[in-house]
Amino acid sequence: MTLPDKFIVHVITLSDRAYAGTYRDLSGPAVTEYVRHAMAAAGWECEIKNTIIPDDAVALETALAGSSQADLVITTGGTGIGPRDITPDVVRPLLTKELPGIMEQIRVRYGTTNPKALLSRAVAGIAGKTLIYTLPGSVKAVDEYMSEIVKTMEHTFYMLYGIDVHK
Repeated sequence: MTLPDKFIVHVITLSDRAYAGTYRDLSGPAVTEYVRHAMAAAGWECEIKNTIIPDDAVALETALAGSSQADLVITTGGTGIGPRDITPDVVRPLLTKELPGIMEQIRVRYGTTNPKALLSRAVAGIAGKTLIYTLPGSVKAVDEYMSEIVKTMEHTFYMLYGIDVHK
């Protein structure tokens, strides 16, 4: 198997306020910058689509269904314990393989100095050939999560495509 000539990436922001236009989405663009930098560092081309949807299960299911050809989907928002925080509940059943280690590491690393970080229910995994990460909605959380995720992203894609890069 070979890697795609161009990675298709979909960044989905879940935010009632950003969707309504009363709040400017900051976390989606932050994710996009991390992905662009990580892909460029790996020498890979990518095409990134950004979508803003309300905190709504049907809207997320629809956005994910439209991302079935994407290589990477990263959501931001909706990973907490509030009544409208539905992201992990929608994404988890779609995963064919869950990758709990990275999210556990992030929660532990940042939860030692900020115990509120331990309340995140963020998940990561594979749905078919699509790598999916769900991140909290704050820019601070995006920085924390993405700084860890990009460290493993290149190797994760090699593994996903069955390319042995072990030495």
